[in-house]
Amino acid sequence: MKKYNVGIIGYGWVAGAHIGAINASTDAQVTAVFSSRPLNSAALSTKWGSEIKAYTELEQLLNDPSINVVSICSYPYQHKDHAIAAAKAGKHLIIEKPLALSAEDCKAIEQAVKEAGVKTCICFECRFSSQFITTKSVIDQGLLGDLHYGEIDYYHGIGPWYSPFRWNIKKDAGGSALLTAGCHALDALLLCMGNDVEEVTSYETKSRSSFFEPYEYATSSVTILKFGSGRIGKCAAVVDCLQPYYFHTHLCGSEGSLLDNKFHSMKLGTNRHEWSTLAMKMLDSGDVSDHPYQTQFQTFFDSINAGVEMPLTSIADAMKTHKIIFAADQSAATGKAVRV
Repeated sequence: MKKYNVGIIGYGWVAGAHIGAINASTDAQVTAVFSSRPLNSAALSTKWGSEIKAYTELEQLLNDPSINVVSICSYPYQHKDHAIAAAKAGKHLIIEKPLALSAEDCKAIEQAVKEAGVKTCICFECRFSSQFITTKSVIDQGLLGDLHYGEIDYYHGIGPWYSPFRWNIKKDAGGSALLTAGCHALDALLLCMGNDVEEVTSYETKSRSSFFEPYEYATSSVTILKFGSGRIGKCAAVVDCLQPYYFHTHLCGSEGSLLDNKFHSMKLGTNRHEWSTLAMKMLDSGDVSDHPYQTQFQTFFDSINAGVEMPLTSIADAMKTHKIIFAADQSAATGKAVRV
């Protein structure tokens, strides 16, 4: 018998990836789903290979004493209400990114979590990918020396061929290029460069392609970050590109550089005239089924077992990233640099 029963709030595209990853963990299984659409419990149970109860009222799921953890896979504009209600019900929280669409809503969730004393896992799962586990290891071992410049960019054309397109195009649902998807790249940049951001300057634009015309917000942005350490960074969030998915990473330090899955290190004496290759799986797909949720969720359940906060992606970590995102979007809207 697994320790934790998990209830899913919202049964859309991302929920399926959450259910599969949770059920594959050693400590938890999904036992309930709430959706605004009527669902059949028997059909859900057959599809996922375990007994799952379908709820049509959120309160029914939250009042179920057998449920220990809630995974919030609803629309971003619903996250605040769902997260606060779940926290007040004493459930540990898994929350899809973005945490919420405004700084005020993020702070309200953070306060509810603090008052309830529940554990949190925010889905910046790229921190648990092979690419960034390896990249962070290279940095932490000093193979690049002291970083002074870094750029991590998100390129993923989210057009009509993409399942969430129908709601993602709305300003009050997608939010911005950074909030809807580029947040993964900005979060990874902070992982590599640090959280001591002092100032951001951001610019935004939009493709003239008819594919992206329905968007109610600018679908490409570039953000320059100035760190207290003297480092500078850049993050492009481009969700209106017509190309394969690409999570670009380029870090420069006093002892070498890293470019995606390639690196040069003076400390190791590698040939600076050609790149050495790191054996790691690259982030090369926007499909949630390819995201490293299982590693992240297993770490979350392990942290609950140990009575400690989730490493790397607790709400405290996520709030730091969202603070920069909102500052960047403010800069793009006003045309001015924003002090953080």
